[in-house]
Amino acid sequence: MSFINLREKIVQVKVVYYGPGRGGKTSNLEYINRKFSKQIQSEMVSLKTHGDRTLFFDFLPFDMGKIKGYELKIQLYTVPGQVKYNATRKLVLKGVDGLVFVADAQEAMREKNIRSLNQLHENLKSYKESIFKIPLVMQYNKVDLRNQGIPVLPTAVLEKDLNSKLKVPSFEASALTGYNVPETLKKIISSTVVSVQKKLL
Repeated sequence: MSFINLREKIVQVKVVYYGPGRGGKTSNLEYINRKFSKQIQSEMVSLKTHGDRTLFFDFLPFDMGKIKGYELKIQLYTVPGQVKYNATRKLVLKGVDGLVFVADAQEAMREKNIRSLNQLHENLKSYKESIFKIPLVMQYNKVDLRNQGIPVLPTAVLEKDLNSKLKVPSFEASALTGYNVPETLKKIISSTVVSVQKKLL
C-alpha cells in the first residue's frame, strides 16, 4: 500500500520494474531519467555489483500533481535480474503499488521470461498481493533487435506466454531507443493512480 503522509498530505506511490536479468529494466529508467529530467526531483541511485548488473534499484520520484488534495510522488524502482538476488527482489517489492514486467523479446530468453513472471507471482503472494489485482503493464523489450537479424519472438507468442491469463495492457518497446518507454510509464502511472484513488476514498 502506498505510503501516505497525512501531515504533509503526500501520497508516495511505488512502481517497480521487474523482469529477467539484462532484459532492459535499468535501460528503461535511464531513458526516463534523461527524457523527463525536468520532472525528476532527485538523483537516480544505481548500485552496481560484480558483472556490472544493477543490484538494488534506481530511485526516481517525480511530482504528479494532486489527487483528492494529496500531492502525489511516484517512485520508480528496478529489481536485480539475476536469480541469485531473489531475496533482494522480494524486498524491493515490499509495499509496491504498480508493476511493469519487462520481458526480453529475444527468442533465447523465452524460458527466462516465463520463469521470472512466475517468480513475481510467488514473491507477491508472500506479501498477500495478487498479480491479478495489482496494476501491471507488460513491456516486450528489445523488439528493435529484429532489424539486426537477431531472432525475436512474435508479439503473439509473448502475449500467449505471459499475458493470456493476466490480460493487462502491453507494449512492444525498445528501452535503448525509447520506443514506447514513455507510453509504458504513462500507462502504469495512470492505472496505479486509479487504484490508489480507490484506496483513498
